[in-house]
Amino acid sequence: MMKYIKQLGKSVREYKGLSILTLLFMVGEAVIECIIPYITGQMLINKLQESQGNVEMPYIVRVGVILAIMAVCSLLCGGLAGMTCAKAAAGFAKNLRHDLYCKVQSFSFRNIDKFSTASLVTRLTTDVTNVRMSYMMLIRTAVRCPLMLIFSIVMAAYGCGWLSLTFVVVIPILVFGFIMIFRRAMPAFRRVFKKYDRLNESIEENVRGMRVVKGFSREEYEKKKFAGASDAICEDFTKAERIVAWNTPLMNFCMYFNMIFTLLVGSWLAIAKPETGVNVGQLSMMLTYGMQVLMSLMMFSMIFVIVTISVESAKRICEVLEEEPDMKDPESPITTVADGSIDFEGVSFKYSAEAQNFALSGIDLHIPSGATVGILGGTGSSKSSLVQLIPRLYDATEGVVRVGGQDVRDYNMETLRDSVAMVLQKNLLFSGTIRENLRWGNENATDEELVEACKLAQADDFINSFPEGYDTRIEQGGTNVSGGQKQRLCIARALLKKPKILILDDSTSAVDTKTDAKIRAAFKTYIPETTKIIIAQRVASLQDADLILVMENGRIAASGQHEELLRTSPIYREIFEQQTHGNGGEGNES
Repeated sequence: MMKYIKQLGKSVREYKGLSILTLLFMVGEAVIECIIPYITGQMLINKLQESQGNVEMPYIVRVGVILAIMAVCSLLCGGLAGMTCAKAAAGFAKNLRHDLYCKVQSFSFRNIDKFSTASLVTRLTTDVTNVRMSYMMLIRTAVRCPLMLIFSIVMAAYGCGWLSLTFVVVIPILVFGFIMIFRRAMPAFRRVFKKYDRLNESIEENVRGMRVVKGFSREEYEKKKFAGASDAICEDFTKAERIVAWNTPLMNFCMYFNMIFTLLVGSWLAIAKPETGVNVGQLSMMLTYGMQVLMSLMMFSMIFVIVTISVESAKRICEVLEEEPDMKDPESPITTVADGSIDFEGVSFKYSAEAQNFALSGIDLHIPSGATVGILGGTGSSKSSLVQLIPRLYDATEGVVRVGGQDVRDYNMETLRDSVAMVLQKNLLFSGTIRENLRWGNENATDEELVEACKLAQADDFINSFPEGYDTRIEQGGTNVSGGQKQRLCIARALLKKPKILILDDSTSAVDTKTDAKIRAAFKTYIPETTKIIIAQRVASLQDADLILVMENGRIAASGQHEELLRTSPIYREIFEQQTHGNGGEGNES
């Protein structure tokens, strides 16, 4: 627990002062509230009893004014504590989300693979909210409660004598009860958060794949799947809350025990045993202090519930914060990429250390700067795995990948990735206008540069067909444009980057062959010095390349130019004949 507190405490930062102010205000409120019953009992009730009601009015007014001032001061301390606490807790949560988000941004693909997307979303939202609630309780209520508890017990022992022995019975019962509840409830809460991840994952998959769900009429199946995940969470939460619900009857028992003990025993001592010194003022103080002690313990029980829930949330957050990115910049990184040449020297790769099979094996390859390279292969031949090693999205397990003559691990990662542009088959457009999406490639690009890139990517015509042109808003995920339009926008975005290496991972699959040819022709004129790597399923998209690689089972099965491969590679020849004679090369824009 201390490890979690130390880790999360780093996110308090500039809100440390407000947190300390909250603590000071709570100390002031607790001290004043504990003094008020003593003044009421000793200076007012006992004085009235001793003088048999013959107390001068100025004295009563003076005591009343003192009590009123103390009550106002207590109220002021409580109000200021609430304000500073709210600001500190909200600021802490803001910093914690920022730290989590920045940490995720530093992760490599291998790190991200360790956590599911749904789990990371839950940690950034639900878990941070739970920790924020816990922090708010800890700097305010969790400080006030022990102070009230200690001060009330001390004042009760000082002012009420033997009557304060009731706490010897009540407090151990409550502490024992809280411990038992905690031990029973914690495992249920731990299960709940794991099931939350699965529920969010189900929602994310369903929303992203809504067209597929409706296309296969699987709505009822998805509803049952969601209901099952939701019922599992409900069951565990019900079990946990049923255990935690024992707090209330336990508190009520102790509270009424204290009241009955104080009234019965105190009254008997005051009437039958006056030599004990028990009087009406002590009874009044004991009832008030007893209520304060029990209310403090009741608040403790509320804190206990919140902390019980947030301990698991804190653990899950710290798992992300403590995760070390497996890719880091070297101590003296290279900050300039000389050119777009690429070398693979004895490269083998697998996605995790535990994996038994290599995704890539024995890759030796040299690509000169400015060359156009085509990659062809069946599904699962590791075409994408190969190109992901170039911008160091993954590190090679064995061997060396060089860009511009330097090991990619020697570069500053931002420098390396700024020199490489990747366009995927299912590339992503973000919520915002077309103009804003294009400027991801170059935030300082002029309108003329945007138009030029879109013309080269064959996107300008359809953009201008929209009423708002380049200011047309793209919905989340680019759902309001077709697959072919989305791919062309992503290609234009990559062209604006003017990279040294351009990787197209099956990124023209949704456009027709005529448009595909125009895009490839634009590459030769617009970025002639850029190394272009094109992964495609259509031979027509690759046959003009300087070098074509045929991938099979994670290896380069053949390499060469189009005519050479037709003579020497049975795989390439078979694909070419199927597409040519079977008319498989004509794609249609979706």
